[in-house]
Amino acid sequence: MNEMLEKVRQQFANDRFATENDMVIDEIGDGYARCSVVLTERHRNAMGGVMGGVHFTLADFAFAVASNWQEMKTVALNTDISFIGAVKGSKLTAEAVIVKDGRSTNCCHITVKDDLGNVVADVKTIGFHK
Repeated sequence: MNEMLEKVRQQFANDRFATENDMVIDEIGDGYARCSVVLTERHRNAMGGVMGGVHFTLADFAFAVASNWQEMKTVALNTDISFIGAVKGSKLTAEAVIVKDGRSTNCCHITVKDDLGNVVADVKTIGFHK
């Protein structure tokens, strides 16, 4: 599986917005991906908290990997994100699970947590198979 994970990391290296903001693929599985980012000052907003775009980008990256690592065919059609807690740790992890994978669409649930186990965002994405 380590060889496959490395291949998938190379495949998504061109997902530059995520990768240039230090997001990495940690784990893959059938209809599943876990991605993470170690937080730095570049991820902070003017109030010192983690910018909401970091949560969103990490969740979107996890969705893309879970939906496409086996076959590139799915783009996000709609995403609903709820910011439900403040980040207290120094790392965020997004765990994406494809709940339903139909003929033309899929439904993915993504949970974003900090490294202390706090759920900080709950995300649902509907994907379209091109």
